[in-house]
Amino acid sequence: MAATKLPLARALNESLRRALENDPKVLIMGEDVGKLGGVFRITDGLQKDFGEDRVIDTPLAESGIIGTAIGLALRGYRPVAEIQFDGFVFPAYDQIVTQLAKMHARALGKVKLPVVVRIPYGGGIGAVEHHSESPEALFAHVAGLKVVSPSNPSDAYWMLQQAIQSDDPVIFFEPKRRYWDKGEVDTDAIPGPLHTARVVRTGTDLTLAAYGPMVKVCTEAAEAAAEEGRSLEVVDLRSVSPIDFDTIQTSVEKTGRLVVVHEAPVFLGSGAEIAARITERCFYQLEAPVLRVGGFHAPYPPARVEEEYLPGLDRVLDAVDRSLAY
Repeated sequence: MAATKLPLARALNESLRRALENDPKVLIMGEDVGKLGGVFRITDGLQKDFGEDRVIDTPLAESGIIGTAIGLALRGYRPVAEIQFDGFVFPAYDQIVTQLAKMHARALGKVKLPVVVRIPYGGGIGAVEHHSESPEALFAHVAGLKVVSPSNPSDAYWMLQQAIQSDDPVIFFEPKRRYWDKGEVDTDAIPGPLHTARVVRTGTDLTLAAYGPMVKVCTEAAEAAAEEGRSLEVVDLRSVSPIDFDTIQTSVEKTGRLVVVHEAPVFLGSGAEIAARITERCFYQLEAPVLRVGGFHAPYPPARVEEEYLPGLDRVLDAVDRSLAY
């Protein structure tokens, strides 16, 4: 296929197709992933082409999905398990954090569980309760799990490939509000290591660090700030565990200021860890305290007011103003 322009959802579909073609041990499993092709059509056409033994419609039982994936991984398979929506993952949380994350250490390295758990996450689609949450910090806190989130179609394609090839369990958060955003995807050129952050816009006055759905918001904020003569650098973290602190540090040493943006609540979110680490590393370079922008510490609201809950352009630019005012 080489280089072509694809929506993020289609890039994920093509990535799964390639993984199924390249490795007969790769399996896809989840609720409605087969005949329906998933509620977002990420697995569309895959059961038809690869059969019901490799693209498996499961019962509505998230704990059972992950438990079965663990068993399959113990037998040498590479399961890709889909959790239909972010808020549906919690029945499987026990299996993920007490079994999937621990087995490698429990077996003193002799057992590997190459399981990918795909989770559409975040808001912006006008959905009901349990369909718009951002629980990534809950998984990033658990040793033994890798947690990543692409922000564009190219990363969606390649990061999913890399996650499936990893011998460690990977929680793969897909920003559902970006499923229909299009971008260039080169299926012959890997963009970089799975857990490396990337500077997507260079600047000199302040660093914006984000991942998943908020990278686009931060890029738009940088464009708006440029009209006022402010030069903002945007770093796409790509990985929430591990975090590429070196790339953030290099940027902050240049700009002297950092604003971390994520859709999840600010309280005890991944931005708190980033703020603490960068404050330790860049204490003498910082011209202002590290600021955080995110959701409120409250249950996700009804769809008609979710735009008030979600961090948007104005909240990001307000943080930029506060940082530059120091």
